[in-house]
Amino acid sequence: MTPSPASGTAINWFKYAAPARFYPLAGKAIWWFAALGVILGIAGMAIGFLVAPTDAQQGDAYRIIFLHVPTAWLSMVIYVAMAFWAGVGLVFNTRLASMLASALAPTGALMTFIALWTGALWGKPTWGTWWVWDARLTSELILLFLYLGFLSLHAAIDDERRADRATAVLALVGVVNVPIIYFSVQWWNTLHQGASVSLSSAPSIATPMLVGMLIMSLAVWCYCIAVVLARVRIIILERERHTGWVSRELDSHAPTPSDHPPRTASEIS
Repeated sequence: MTPSPASGTAINWFKYAAPARFYPLAGKAIWWFAALGVILGIAGMAIGFLVAPTDAQQGDAYRIIFLHVPTAWLSMVIYVAMAFWAGVGLVFNTRLASMLASALAPTGALMTFIALWTGALWGKPTWGTWWVWDARLTSELILLFLYLGFLSLHAAIDDERRADRATAVLALVGVVNVPIIYFSVQWWNTLHQGASVSLSSAPSIATPMLVGMLIMSLAVWCYCIAVVLARVRIIILERERHTGWVSRELDSHAPTPSDHPPRTASEIS
């Protein structure tokens, strides 16, 4: 039986599981996601601050949602992705999966930190206080500690493979906190408002607000992907530095003598 033309042109994505093949692919994708993130970010901010109407109850203070909501979403999504890749690296002993998990952790911690601070800025005019031990706020704070714990544990272990296994266990155990964050407003009586966007019901906010928030979410997605790809490339070079392809990669970017102007006799002396 001869293969169909379609199968002959299919892309074998599994070949990119090798760090040497993933490295150039990530390098090409970074600039696309970065450019798209900048464009979407400008469009989202313009809609959020210039087009979206003022909220009848919260006034203009609600506009913090155009940064708070996307970063809060990404803080959970990135943790699930980090736990997934850490688990893949733990079970299948794949180097690239563990590298991806390590690259995701700092960005996830940043998203969680921004979500907490923007939430505090939103809470002051809305609730009259910067912080309450609300179920969602507390579980989001725990998420930040999980990210920091992942980073600290990995840095504390010298052997990279042992560090990958230890942090994978921590990430998998901590993933139980993600549904707690998401469903906390339904499970407990909290000050935090419920979801404005749901797959099971119509949005409870005006269309310009929704559009601006979704565009900003895509912008933050693109930013996170670009930053994680850039970071994983650095991790690949660090961990694969003893391999031949990394040496060739570094040599190809090393400055040649012609890149530097000749020095004068006075400069040499």
